[in-house]
Amino acid sequence: MSPVRLSLPEWLTRIESFSPHQIELGLDRVAEVLRRLDLPRPLRVLHVAGTNGKGSTVAMLQAIFLQNGASVGAYTSPHVLEYNERIRVNGTPASDQDILAAFERVENARNGTPLTYFEYGTLAALVVFAEHGVENLLLEVGMGGRLDAVNVVDPDAALITNVSLDHCDWLGNDIETIAREKAGIMRAGKPVVFAATSVPVNILTSAEEISARLLLAGRDYRWSVNDDGSWNWSGLQTRLDGLSRPGLPGEFQYGNAAGALALLEAAGLEDLLVAEKVSSALASVSLMGRMQRVSNDRNWLLDVAHNPAAALVLAETLGSDGFAGRTVAIIAMLDDKDVEDVVLLLESVVDRWIAVTADSSRAIPAAELGRVIANVSNKACLVAGSLGEALHFAREVTSADDRILITGSFYLVGPALETIS
Repeated sequence: MSPVRLSLPEWLTRIESFSPHQIELGLDRVAEVLRRLDLPRPLRVLHVAGTNGKGSTVAMLQAIFLQNGASVGAYTSPHVLEYNERIRVNGTPASDQDILAAFERVENARNGTPLTYFEYGTLAALVVFAEHGVENLLLEVGMGGRLDAVNVVDPDAALITNVSLDHCDWLGNDIETIAREKAGIMRAGKPVVFAATSVPVNILTSAEEISARLLLAGRDYRWSVNDDGSWNWSGLQTRLDGLSRPGLPGEFQYGNAAGALALLEAAGLEDLLVAEKVSSALASVSLMGRMQRVSNDRNWLLDVAHNPAAALVLAETLGSDGFAGRTVAIIAMLDDKDVEDVVLLLESVVDRWIAVTADSSRAIPAAELGRVIANVSNKACLVAGSLGEALHFAREVTSADDRILITGSFYLVGPALETIS
């Protein structure tokens, strides 16, 4: 039996100790504990996988379900400020009480079976959703797809946002190998949307091998942006014109929104695709730590870009927004990330760098990160001893006409947001 009356932080510390590996790909252990939990099958399960854009896509899908009065549970990771953000019931983060009760139930069911932090949290989320009688589940695949804990639940339809290099130590060192892993969320006879216009061969072959129904951006659904920022979308059966601009910043969000609409149509939810409701839902979406701007004593921009594809999008946004002041970047990254390429993509839009150690056991030490940044960018990089020191120095070298970018990891953006807000 598990200890009683532990707080949520105490429980989280405890489950981190249950497995020697923070990441341990495989489904057998999770599947066995899920079988013991004996949870009812929800009406509908949608999976969202991919390298970037998963959180945005889930948030958009959630908003559309809610706009139509449908019950929806969303499971995403990691969180920015509080663990509760990972498990949302009808748009509201689960309470400590709900999560603690779910942890207790998982603990009783696992009966000594080792689970990682992510696996434990995934099972707890499924318990929370079952307890609340949620009919529609949106499950974000944490990493990869084939052996990710989320994949223990069979989806009715799935979406892969894109495939680029990330988590290479676990998923592979090239796009095609990673694509094969992400294709693991496909199911025979079930629709799967691939939302990027450049399609890896292994996405095509995997779908063919198992007879999944693959829907491709630019072939099975399309979108176009009008001069006033409104946009049009057409799928195999539905067409929506004059949609409002998505509320999340960045031109790439049109593509994320288009993929979300294609997933809903593919899942047989055309009744949710009403232009006025879709516009209202998408315009209402916001996400912490994604192109998030905070203005007080300084102009802050927080973005969790932590791989080259995300850094490219961030660089394009910074380079095209017409900001006239200088940009000082505070950055932290984890040890499985491609620091060199991230810095190369951002260096043209960053005037000064500050390296700090992220709040994670997998963080690259600030001194090591600073050396890489200086070598790649040919610019001096201050090595800060703490986040507080980094924020203080950034304020010292900027004025109200400049901006401070905070990027590279959820484990930096979350604590920074909490400090500056």
